[in-house]
Amino acid sequence: MKDLLLRLLRQPTGMAGALMLALILWVALGAHWLYPGDPWAMVADPNLPPLSPGHPFGTDMLGRDVAAGVAHGARVSLMIGVVATAVAVLVGTVLGAVAGYHGGWVDDLVMRFTEIFQTIPGFLLALLMVAIFGPSMYSIVGAIGAISWPSVARLVRAEFLSLRTRDFVKAAVLGGQSDLRIVFRQILPNALSPIVVAASLMMATAILLESAISFLGLGDRNMISWGFMIGAGRTTLLQSWWLSAIPGAAIFVTVLGLNFLGDALNQALSPRRRPAGGQA
Repeated sequence: MKDLLLRLLRQPTGMAGALMLALILWVALGAHWLYPGDPWAMVADPNLPPLSPGHPFGTDMLGRDVAAGVAHGARVSLMIGVVATAVAVLVGTVLGAVAGYHGGWVDDLVMRFTEIFQTIPGFLLALLMVAIFGPSMYSIVGAIGAISWPSVARLVRAEFLSLRTRDFVKAAVLGGQSDLRIVFRQILPNALSPIVVAASLMMATAILLESAISFLGLGDRNMISWGFMIGAGRTTLLQSWWLSAIPGAAIFVTVLGLNFLGDALNQALSPRRRPAGGQA
């Protein structure tokens, strides 16, 4: 693990991604200390420009502090990204592992079920699910997870199909190990690298999806998020550009940081790039 971290931070993209995400995470965790109180509260005159005294990012059309909204919105956007990614990875890994390990009719059944979700445009399916179940944190997480797991399932299936024919797996079968033990102790640890890389990139996509859903007015009305702030500021974009530009910049930095980190993870975990005799 230490060697992996060192390889990750030696790369310019890895260092840049780690610094970007550390900044966003610091803002998210410190939101209540940086801007205590309700981010929806009207605290000043409306439409104050950035760098106004006491309001570095200005205020919106109702006099709410944009900086407070960005800080508190970071928590919501990151939480949705993390939880939705975890749901997608969990579901996709389980189904992909079952399909790849057993093969045959089980593989065909799981893959046909996966293809049903892949034939439907993902964003439209997410919007439909949120509209049906009502705009809330749970429906948004469920919708993003529902459209994201098929890619994980196909990735895990491919890894399991390749690994189950290796000698160490055959030796475990001959040794009388149970299927669960073989899956969790032999195959899955060797398939974690591509799953981790896919999860880092999927989290960036989840944040973008949540922002798009909130931008269209289907976000959780009880929680402020970056997408909601962009959507609320689009009506006054020419007069108060900062209302959409600043939360948009926060999304840009977060997604770019996750993509940098995902690319660095891909290079650090690639066997071809490891030093001879090195261990992850």
